[in-house]
Amino acid sequence: MTTYEITVNGKSYDVTVQKKKVNSVAPVNPLPSVVAPPSVPAPTTVSTPGNEGKKVVAPMPGKIMAIKINVGDRVKIGQEVLIMEAMKMHNPILAANDGVVAEILVQVNDPVQTGQTLLSIR
Repeated sequence: MTTYEITVNGKSYDVTVQKKKVNSVAPVNPLPSVVAPPSVPAPTTVSTPGNEGKKVVAPMPGKIMAIKINVGDRVKIGQEVLIMEAMKMHNPILAANDGVVAEILVQVNDPVQTGQTLLSIR
């Protein structure tokens, strides 16, 4: 046994420590390999007939955290238009084509499902 003096919050304590007997134990396996989170799928558009434009749809189920554009805004391909939370990660939703935002079909805090239309771009 070994005795140590330990100070905690300015007060001194004498502590006696006894070494524990160790039974033979199988070696511990190393940590399992870490798997990277899945990458966010590319924005998906659906062409619609007439003057409705292309629809941007949710690539996975999640929740709308922010809307970065307004109806009537001109957007470029690859521009961030929404932030969607999925699997506790904030994922940018990007414009899949150049054009003008025709309509926004979601609001902040709305839950969305895979394939649900989020907005359309003309």
